[in-house]
Amino acid sequence: MIRFDIISAVPDLLVSPISFSIIKRAQERNLAEIHIHNLRDYAYDKHKQIDDKPFGGGPGMLLKPEPFFECIEKLKSKREYNHIIFTSPKGKRYSQKIANQLSLAKNILLIAGHYKGIDDRVREAFATDEFSIGDFVLSGGELPALIIIDSVVRLIPGVLNDSESALNDSLMDGETLEAPFYTRPAEYKGMKVPDVLLSGNFAKINQWKETQSKLLTDKWKKNNSSE
Repeated sequence: MIRFDIISAVPDLLVSPISFSIIKRAQERNLAEIHIHNLRDYAYDKHKQIDDKPFGGGPGMLLKPEPFFECIEKLKSKREYNHIIFTSPKGKRYSQKIANQLSLAKNILLIAGHYKGIDDRVREAFATDEFSIGDFVLSGGELPALIIIDSVVRLIPGVLNDSESALNDSLMDGETLEAPFYTRPAEYKGMKVPDVLLSGNFAKINQWKETQSKLLTDKWKKNNSSE
């Protein structure tokens, strides 16, 4: 069993994605727990204020440190976390290799920022890991948190059925893409499935898959190295 705790200023963004498909299945099979914590529940002034203007000026609003400290300290008093993850464009690029490592954890806490960001004292005090899902900016850390959860949950033994096994997925070894997939019909709008896949010759099929995998991987590496 792996447990995820997510702290968010807009928790409603998280409810639907964790209630369907593979993530839902993992929870129903008691292989994963996901708990969402509303940051406003830890703001104790009468207005439940969780954001304020940044010192030094500048546009946007920052999430205040007090509600995060209250929530995180309460959660840490109840269990030990293997990872406390801060999602940020400044973080290490998230990868399948990292997902593989996280899947071995028992408790993971994800801190999702919003608006302009979070007072940096939260990161300084608690973050054990800081990850970025790409060189772009989102409205909040909820989507990166969900991406991390999805990528980890599907690796837990018993979550996927055999036909959905993650072992052969693209990038499971950190650098290789899978060959293209095709299903019925064998021809659609003039586009045909490669003949080799219809041949029944599995030695040739495997050879084709290896060749296509290498071609796609080489192209992917070239495209990414030129960014």
